[in-house]
Amino acid sequence: MSPHEIPVLGNVLDRLEKALSGKYAFQRELGRGGMATVYLAHDLKHDREVALKVLHPELSSSLGPDRFLREIKVAARLNHPHILPLHDSGEADGLLYYVMPYVEGESLRSRLNRDNKLPLDEALYLARGVAGALDYAHRQRVVHRDVKPENIMLHEGEAMVMDFGIAKAVSVASGDTLTQMGMMVGTPAYVSPEQAAGESEIDGRSDQYSLACMLYEILSGKKAFTGSTTQAVLSKRFTEPPPSLRKIEPGIPDEIEEAVTKALSPDPRARYTTSGEFAKALVWPKVSTPADQSTFKPAPAPKSIAVLPFADMSAERENGYFTDGMAEEIINALTTIKALRVASRTSSFAFKATTEDIRQVGKKLDVATVLEGSVRKAGNKLRITAQLVNVADGYQLWSQRYDRDMEDVFAIQDEIAQNIVKALSVILSEDEKRAIEKVPTANVEAYECYLRGRQFFHQFQKSALEFARQMFTRAIEIDPTYTLAYAGMADCCSLLYTNFDASEANLLNAETASRRALELGPELAEAHVARGHAVSLQGKQTEAEAEFETALRLNPQLFDAAYMFARALLAQGQLEKAATMFERASELRPEDYVVPSLLGNTYASLGRTADAQRAYKRCLAAASKRLELNPDDPRALYMGGTALARLGESARARDWANQAIAINSNDATVLYNVACIYSVSGEIEQAITLLERSVAAGFGHWKWIQNDSDFEPLRGHQRFEALLAGRNDGKAT
Repeated sequence: MSPHEIPVLGNVLDRLEKALSGKYAFQRELGRGGMATVYLAHDLKHDREVALKVLHPELSSSLGPDRFLREIKVAARLNHPHILPLHDSGEADGLLYYVMPYVEGESLRSRLNRDNKLPLDEALYLARGVAGALDYAHRQRVVHRDVKPENIMLHEGEAMVMDFGIAKAVSVASGDTLTQMGMMVGTPAYVSPEQAAGESEIDGRSDQYSLACMLYEILSGKKAFTGSTTQAVLSKRFTEPPPSLRKIEPGIPDEIEEAVTKALSPDPRARYTTSGEFAKALVWPKVSTPADQSTFKPAPAPKSIAVLPFADMSAERENGYFTDGMAEEIINALTTIKALRVASRTSSFAFKATTEDIRQVGKKLDVATVLEGSVRKAGNKLRITAQLVNVADGYQLWSQRYDRDMEDVFAIQDEIAQNIVKALSVILSEDEKRAIEKVPTANVEAYECYLRGRQFFHQFQKSALEFARQMFTRAIEIDPTYTLAYAGMADCCSLLYTNFDASEANLLNAETASRRALELGPELAEAHVARGHAVSLQGKQTEAEAEFETALRLNPQLFDAAYMFARALLAQGQLEKAATMFERASELRPEDYVVPSLLGNTYASLGRTADAQRAYKRCLAAASKRLELNPDDPRALYMGGTALARLGESARARDWANQAIAINSNDATVLYNVACIYSVSGEIEQAITLLERSVAAGFGHWKWIQNDSDFEPLRGHQRFEALLAGRNDGKAT
């Protein structure tokens, strides 16, 4: 820094202190960058520490505050656990400033200055966090434009992206000013080719390129592009690829180098479609089978939890539905929190009644904490115990016992969720607080019926779904305003129609119950999902899309909204949109094995062969892990078997298919999916026979059959075409 800059900056602080004396008390300077100086200040109104950034005087003086602040407002709307939010912005004595939370920690640049590079698992974990933040922002039509280590804060093991939208605000507001000053929006070592070329219209793929440059550096300790001058650095990205990562660091897996190389493509069209897709490619190791798993396993996210089914300590041991329901309700409440990764019900419930050490359970579920508890129910009296355990050392982070009446069950669930949030130092938004505190019904008897229904709903069998529907009906009889019970009934009828009993009665009941759920709970995301599913089966695609989109707006964390939306799109043959929504569902529930299988099929139909293969490998890895926990899960067997067939391992695929059939040989859905395995494996006659048996057993989702890419080998075959032609047109949905 030249000597004459010091008094100028000092003058800046004097001007700020005078202009903002009623709002902020300045404490010290934290750092300086190319566009701004940052100060630690105390927010007097809210009694909190903040980081206040002020643009350099020469830049502030050349910018009009109106346009600058208008652009910054766009970034202020972003709300994501890996994005450092914008608290405030404004003009003070001619200086433009913006305010962010003060985060204890260090920047990624400071970490690299000290360690040069990061371990593989940590580097990939941080990159996935940044990619998730970028993907979220891009869906809000906000591009960062200056992704670099200096703009990434490391806080409690997490990556926090700073200065979202600031580069765009400066460039939009200043026009040619930066060029006149010899400055460029973006940093030469990380800027994308299209941004370096001055293209006015760039999208999220530009940020993806910058992230790939950053990941290249934190993996190898070297920048992807170097040169003696800024122009030399910029020109290289147009004329030559970066050196091979594996030549610098031989321990980097092939899959990771392929992912980084793809994201570094000079042509944006050759990169990943979204940053979320890039994030999914940054998962290692590749797992083919349990036998050849690598011993490497990334560390779990610090703010992650699995909620195990509560133990039934009642004398009669007949309250399993209630203890399972309590755990599921807590899972659902915690899942609404963006900053917390929650293991799915399917994964957590695989450890029901386990005697395994809680630390081993947590490691198998890839979480940092586990909640376990017990329930003793006697008449109207409850005794509930809960404890939150740190997986790393087995110590309790929090524990509590509740002796209450049954009517207090909702308050207990709320208290447990709130105490978990406090123990893990998670900050909730107002919407998240309301979601946790929401009470589904005032009638405890209706609630018990609902919980019984949910217990059977998850079994995904015809008889179980029929019983679940009866329980939801009983809950509605007790409380005619129970929105979730109507949504549950609609979902039962929709699933029965598509997988087990394609009767008009199921279709009509799904329509009626979903409409009533929406009337009672227009603000409930689950009601919109139920409605979207029901009307999609009637071929009302426009209405279905509107309902699913509303559900995702109301609860962006709701897996079922993204998953069912993707299935509806795929059934209609809308492949590009289906792929995008399956990608989103996969981000919400990374351990799910069904989503990557369907995503792989969608990629394959789009001609994206390499992406399809990666998706099938993820499916196989997830299905294999599920089978380790529950070897008799037919769904994991047939979805994993389809992935094996797609990966060319036909013999093993047939073995998995036979295991699934042995578990339930008359189930329409099992028969359908085993037919898929045989079709992909080239055994056409056997595939058609199984498909015919599936239809005879009740499978009736004809749109799905018509668009299922697994059946490409069957198309044109006389028996397959006869099956399609002979369907009941009234059931064709």
